[in-house]
Amino acid sequence: MPDLSGLVLDATQHESILQPEGDFWLFAYGSLMWNPEFSFLRSETARLHGYHRRLCLWSVEHRGTFEHPGLVMGLDRGGSCHGQAFLIAEADAPNIIDRLNHREMITGAYRSAIKTLRLGCGEQVSGVCLIARRNHPQYAANLDHQTTIECVRAAQGGRGSNREYVLNTTRSLQQMGMRDSRLEAIAADLAPG
Repeated sequence: MPDLSGLVLDATQHESILQPEGDFWLFAYGSLMWNPEFSFLRSETARLHGYHRRLCLWSVEHRGTFEHPGLVMGLDRGGSCHGQAFLIAEADAPNIIDRLNHREMITGAYRSAIKTLRLGCGEQVSGVCLIARRNHPQYAANLDHQTTIECVRAAQGGRGSNREYVLNTTRSLQQMGMRDSRLEAIAADLAPG
């Protein structure tokens, strides 16, 4: 297991999520798809090129602990990623960004960036994306399948079990008609008996 003892669990100590002017799109590829906890004007399936979804960040707060870290999704370089895009109203943005900072930016393991998204309706838009920081202590590089399964099975955090996080994300993608073969293989090994 990595040494994560030096992490600061305080969103105010880390970079904030970008807030573009006007209404803006936010790309969701993990738990934000099935549990956004914010209001939005519109929701569309979306695809991001240049990054893929991966269980590549250790979680010590929401889906694990310092003693038993879990693994959460991050956007990592290469490939493409299907997910969901939410259109957020400018008037709601400050409150939503503040809530997302406390949910997603608590350790600084993500950086936010504006990237091009292709919506399911064919429209191309710019959207805020949370990308894994490869130089962050929480970045879990090169974990093999079995190690990933063992970590996810053992981890439980403030927002619930790591196993349920993975299964809910996989189920959400399938309900939207999207495939992620790597995540589906992990979910298959986590599913009961």
